[in-house]
Parts: sequence; C-alpha cells; structure tokens
Amino acid sequence: MPGPQTPKTKIDHKIKLKRGDMVQVIAGKEVGRTGKILKVDRSFDKVIVEGLNMQTKHQKPNRANQTGGITRREAPIHASNIMYLHKEKPTRIGYKIEVTEENGKRVVKRQRIAKSTGEVID
Repeated sequence: MPGPQTPKTKIDHKIKLKRGDMVQVIAGKEVGRTGKILKVDRSFDKVIVEGLNMQTKHQKPNRANQTGGITRREAPIHASNIMYLHKEKPTRIGYKIEVTEENGKRVVKRQRIAKSTGEVID
C-alpha cells in the first residue's frame, strides 16, 4: 500500500542548462519543438522555454490590468524533458575541468562541453 504523497520539496539534481540556451523538447506534448530558455528553477528541476507549453490564464480586472481578460503565458517544463541543442542537434552536456597555477595559487576553470562533439559550449 503506497504511503501519502510527499509535498513539493527541493531536489538536489544538477541542471546543466542556463538561461539563454537553445533547447529541444524530447518528451511530452511539445516533442520536437525548440526554443530559448527564459528561466531555470533549480529547486524543482523546472525550465521555462520561450513560446513552448503555453497555458491560458483568466485574469480579473485590477489596478495593474484595467481590462482583465484571457492571457497566454509559458508554463514550466521538467528539465528531464528537454535537451540542449548544439549545432542544431540535441546533445548532452558535460564538464571539462582545467587546473592551473597562477601566482602560486591553484585556479580551477570549469567549462561546459557538448558530449557529442567534445566542443566547448561557453
């Protein structure tokens, strides 16, 4: 017998995506579509992608929005359902770590790489 559902809590997974990355949806109703990341919510593993997973919201008139009405906005998508686009192809992201010595101090430089080609992303 399953126990009660747990409330939404923080997740300690590592999201390797950043705001501004081009991504492609690999699962769900928007599969195959691409867009740019607007926001990353690392605490719940969610990502908001520009123009994808649109939802309608009914708003009452208020001081900020005098007319009210129906608006459309992007809803979050789980990070496991999207993949980074590198040269128009979806790929996984890894890290390359370089350790150097500068002025007697150890400097660690971490760069994101595309796992399909090994090229540095940023």
